[in-house]
Amino acid sequence: MRRALFALTLVVSSLAAAQKPAPVSDALTVQRPKEGEYFGVYLSNQKVGWMFSQVKANQTGDQLVAINELHFLAKVGTRTTDRMMKETKVFEAKPGGKMLSLRLEQKGDGGDQLLDGLVTKEGLKVIRTRPGKADETLVLPMPKEVAEDADQVRVALKRNAKLEGTVTDSTDLKQYVWTTTPAGTETRTIRGVKVKLQKATTVSEKDKVPQVAFVDEKGRMLEVQFGPSMMMRMEPEEQARRIDLVEVFSLTRVKLPKPAPPEARRIPGSLTMVMSGLPERFHVNTYRQQFEKLDDKRVVVKLSAFEPKTRQVRPLVDPNGGKNLESDIIVEAKDPEIVKQAKLIVGQEKDAYAAALKINDWVHKSVQKDYGASSDRATDVLKTLKGDCTEHSLLMVALLRAVGIPARRADGVVYLMNEDQVPALYWHEWVEAYVGEWTQLDPTFGQSVADATHFKVGEEGNSEITPLIGSLVVTEVR
Repeated sequence: MRRALFALTLVVSSLAAAQKPAPVSDALTVQRPKEGEYFGVYLSNQKVGWMFSQVKANQTGDQLVAINELHFLAKVGTRTTDRMMKETKVFEAKPGGKMLSLRLEQKGDGGDQLLDGLVTKEGLKVIRTRPGKADETLVLPMPKEVAEDADQVRVALKRNAKLEGTVTDSTDLKQYVWTTTPAGTETRTIRGVKVKLQKATTVSEKDKVPQVAFVDEKGRMLEVQFGPSMMMRMEPEEQARRIDLVEVFSLTRVKLPKPAPPEARRIPGSLTMVMSGLPERFHVNTYRQQFEKLDDKRVVVKLSAFEPKTRQVRPLVDPNGGKNLESDIIVEAKDPEIVKQAKLIVGQEKDAYAAALKINDWVHKSVQKDYGASSDRATDVLKTLKGDCTEHSLLMVALLRAVGIPARRADGVVYLMNEDQVPALYWHEWVEAYVGEWTQLDPTFGQSVADATHFKVGEEGNSEITPLIGSLVVTEVR
């Protein structure tokens, strides 16, 4: 009898275990709006876009689906830039669930593109589809991204602990470490009511820009700050989709107290400015830029420009370990069309700097200056041969790498005086090439040596310069 009861107990226990729901990731159990969240995207308090974000389980409950959709609309010079990017990632729903697939859609300025990715035994297999080009198949490393990375902020707040994970970037498909840290609480008045909000700070190793998120007691993300001038605010869908058409150049420029001196345009040449609003992490001395701290707020920035003294024969070894010779889905240095064009331009020239000058001159003369005509990939720029500084620099870097010259895009500001005759620094992109030593060239302006009015603060089109927009101030020009 006892044996029979014991056997029955085992059967009942097994049935109970079978009926017990499988554990799911914290990314699915945290509080959040089930229907998703809409945000207005603001630059210096002017709306330039909107975003939709949603994390949910699929119908069978065994998968987590994360959706992020971003729309950007603004005037760049005389043109209107309109672009959309939608990212859909699917994970196993269990704790630490692996990524199963991703789908990235890009439309509008920058070029149309569809990336369909599926995780296989070999890694992340991506089919890339673009208008007018044959489909490409890319096999990328196995993603380290897990379900909790779909909503690091709310998972970190739920656990009240720092959360570190790896995220597949939606622009270059490379994997970067993201870290989210709970940052206490803050009381704010919203619609006349005082509300206590939880804070969390997220930093990506790619952009290095602290993103500060504010979440209320219902799990709603009310605001995300990207430095002092850029933020997202939660809004009803109808309100979020209404965008102000603002002119980005004048909105983001840094006005100067007086024009730059003539010697700043000469080669060799120099320019000295006193700045505030420049965090210490940007105070990095280089062959072109020197910093001298005056006090807690001000720093003297000394810029110089000169021709390289050391010149070597290409192909060269990248002094930074090879990343400045890489080909990826943006730079595309190994694309047959890029390689063919680079060889046509350079010919038999072996001197790396002389070859770089040929490429700089060809890009300057061949690419039509069309501010607001955007292409996010080098082959698209080669096809259209038009764009602004980002297109000129992207194409030039791809061509340089294709012939064995390490190169990267330099992001920062450059001195200009436009039609309104206001001396100012405008956000700009140019090229840095290694020809035996590093040197800077500007294909947009056709400068074989980028003059001393170029102040570099970032690289490769990353968002690390975002915190400086609206906070950088020049108090003196020498």
